[in-house]
Amino acid sequence: MNELARQFNGVFTALITPFKDGAVDTVAFDALVERQLAAGITGLVPVGTTGEAATLSDEEADALIARTVRLAAGRALVMAGAGANDTKKTIEKVRRAEAAGADAVLIVTPYYNKPTQAGLVAHYSAAAEATSLPVMLYSVPGRCGVEIAPETCALLIQKHANIVGIKEAGGSAGRVTQLRAACGDRLIIHSGDDGLTLPFLSLGALGVTSVVANVAPGEMVKLVEAWKRGDAAQALMLHELIAELTEGMFIESNPGPVKAALAIANLAGPEMRLPMVPVSAANRERLSDILGRFTSASATFQERC
Repeated sequence: MNELARQFNGVFTALITPFKDGAVDTVAFDALVERQLAAGITGLVPVGTTGEAATLSDEEADALIARTVRLAAGRALVMAGAGANDTKKTIEKVRRAEAAGADAVLIVTPYYNKPTQAGLVAHYSAAAEATSLPVMLYSVPGRCGVEIAPETCALLIQKHANIVGIKEAGGSAGRVTQLRAACGDRLIIHSGDDGLTLPFLSLGALGVTSVVANVAPGEMVKLVEAWKRGDAAQALMLHELIAELTEGMFIESNPGPVKAALAIANLAGPEMRLPMVPVSAANRERLSDILGRFTSASATFQERC
């Protein structure tokens, strides 16, 4: 495994952005990041989809990226969200992320526009040429309406040495095989769906960019580490341990449920920015029950191991 692959090998947490009275809650954010680092995560992803980047100002995004870099202090790779549905804005975000000290950038496919594959090649090429940082593509057709074809990935990594990976969030483990067939080992693959982490790893992915790690960073790290040391049985146990919690994170649109779970655990507030709103009272109660069962099961697992 080369050094670049080693840097992306493991759990990256797609950080929420906590808010309090409409402003970024830096106290809660700092505590969240420190909790992630203490659990041994490999990477931190500020101002991504889970971080409600679409409603952050440029100044807020810059400050959060720089804050994450300072807190990480070399203990984890910082891969900043830097996508937009406008190529010019994407280039600006990429450059601002680099100026803020990010180690890499995660660039989502342009949403709403539904560009063709040729449009995606042009878009990502322009972004890659604007930075020296490693670039991770982000394919999430459920939110953006367009999927990055394996052949497009192959073309992009041939054209741009700094396009190094993809966060694949299309909901199909079969995509790993398709991407590897088109790109070989040159493309680093992350699962963008927590529930598919173990299947993705078994098919050749190197890691996961995780929502549930906001709540359960230690369990996610242990799952990936178990698989990588060849302990498939323990990896499966951990997969099953977090399965209900993972499903709970998507009972409403992300990041509503994960913010609700963090609020229940007294780790951050549930506040969101419109048009996103906190989860319904009924779903908050469901999440409270799920979190209670998870906490109990996790404690039992720790005792046995």
